[in-house]
Amino acid sequence: MAFAGLLTLVGGLATPAAAQTKAASPTIYTCSTPDGRRLTSDRPIPECQSREQRVLNSDGSVRRMLPPAMSPEEQAASEQRKRQEEVQRAAQQDAVRRDRNLLQRYPDQAAHQRARESALDDIRQAMQQSEKRLQALAGERKPILEEAEFYKGKRLPFKLQHQLDMNDAAAAAQRDSIDNQKAEIVRVNKLYDEELARLKRLWAGAAPGSLDSKASAPGTGR
Repeated sequence: MAFAGLLTLVGGLATPAAAQTKAASPTIYTCSTPDGRRLTSDRPIPECQSREQRVLNSDGSVRRMLPPAMSPEEQAASEQRKRQEEVQRAAQQDAVRRDRNLLQRYPDQAAHQRARESALDDIRQAMQQSEKRLQALAGERKPILEEAEFYKGKRLPFKLQHQLDMNDAAAAAQRDSIDNQKAEIVRVNKLYDEELARLKRLWAGAAPGSLDSKASAPGTGR
């Protein structure tokens, strides 16, 4: 019994040792040089950096193939491809996030229309204020012109001329503001139209991030 137990103990100790010996088995690199020489080493062979090398197990079987080392130009091209792939992955993730945010913000067309009207109302209110101010300036200008009639054919007094110039400048500024607000209404409607076209495809079942065209939330740049 003691002898059998000893054998068991020895066997149990030998098993890890055998595993370590197997795990530590040497790796063999082999290749043929451009001039036809066959080289073998226990590490990658410098003479074959530009050629494929076979990595062998201790029994001669092929473990894997070691591809040729890249030239500096090839390495630069590879790194450039990796950077482009990373940019594309980031863009794809951003597109998925953007589309999911759109669907969450606008579950249906009614919600989207309400957002459009809210954005347009702000601009329309600003335009109304500009138009009221323009009308007020026209009212302020009338008595100035009436007073200027007394100086017809003569040079206007400095104070009166200054009042006319200030009124002209203020009215021009309000007209410019109205033109800008009209252009802003066109811009906002265009953005919401583009966004609605994208949303319709998403509502119809298109996967977030799968659409080619880009759409940002109007007025937010997202």
